[in-house]
Amino acid sequence: MAQTVRVYACQCGQTIYFVNNRCLACDTPLGYDPAQGRLMSLEPGAEPDTWVETHETEPEFVFCANRDTPANCNWLLPEAEKHLHGGLCRACRLNRTIPKLDDPAHPDNGELWGKVEQAKRRLVSALLVMGLPVASRETEDTEDGLMFDLLRSQKKDEHVMTGHDDGLITLNVAEADDVKRERTRQAMNEPYRTLVGHFRHEIGHYYWYRLVDNPGSEWLPAFRELFGDENQDYAESLKRNYEEGPRPDWPSHFVSAYASVHPWEDWAECWAHYMHMRDTVDTASSYGLSLDVAHLDFTPFDTTALYQPEHPDAERFLAFLNRWTQLTMMLNGMSRAMGQPDFYPFVLPHEVVAKLHFIHLLVVATSQEQG
Repeated sequence: MAQTVRVYACQCGQTIYFVNNRCLACDTPLGYDPAQGRLMSLEPGAEPDTWVETHETEPEFVFCANRDTPANCNWLLPEAEKHLHGGLCRACRLNRTIPKLDDPAHPDNGELWGKVEQAKRRLVSALLVMGLPVASRETEDTEDGLMFDLLRSQKKDEHVMTGHDDGLITLNVAEADDVKRERTRQAMNEPYRTLVGHFRHEIGHYYWYRLVDNPGSEWLPAFRELFGDENQDYAESLKRNYEEGPRPDWPSHFVSAYASVHPWEDWAECWAHYMHMRDTVDTASSYGLSLDVAHLDFTPFDTTALYQPEHPDAERFLAFLNRWTQLTMMLNGMSRAMGQPDFYPFVLPHEVVAKLHFIHLLVVATSQEQG
């Protein structure tokens, strides 16, 4: 299972992180190469406005055109692509619309957009490491590509709805306002609501549309077996949920109350949690965190909880799942020690574990097909 690295070393030996664009110790410029999944120390290249990794002469890179904007992007693109995609990196070129940065009614649009882009870069970097198709609907794949509308309501009675529609993900940038987001979280009685969580949920809808909902797809019958028939009326399912609340037995079958609304939402919620798991375990590994000596009262999952217990990859997925469970037990305890809500306020029933294993197998198969 490929790992998304979040901690790196500068050429001076100082620890540097995924979000950094300069080393705080030696002031060396830094850039993230999505092709390698690596943050690098940089020095000027042979050509003007190009950069190479420190102590190297090639390949040459250019900075993303959004480096000096409120997006504060630290990603690179090959020098040969500097005139393509408006000079934007693999994450920034996915945008179709961004909030107006000169809007006098919303002078904080730039700040909010910067927070949104940071979360989106975390999303896209993980998708690329997972080997999933990531291409701009605008400039790379006009039929099946992906695009983002990052919008903000312009009037008091107007509300931008976060969601997915046929490859277009819309995000209300007001979600980047911590106070407003927390107010909404409490009003919706949600245990967890973050920018990166929104992105992971909505990208789940995109990959269902892209990878599962295809004529003759081998994955669609299995999806229906695990998640249910997606042909049931979605609008009616939403209406019933908002009027009557979630089904009372949802904790025994779903990862969240919202997952019980409809098979599409069950899929998107499980996809988001699969990405939560991978990124958290990978980040812990990046920091060298070991659980071998941790004192945890822990009953591990076994293969009977998996979608395909006899699959050749079953034991590796099981080890990953149990590491995640131990890690969240420890992190929940640390959150409580600081008087904070649980790091991971969810429980994984066996039915959800089977769904997560199904998603894992789909991701691995897609990555192998992508080559």
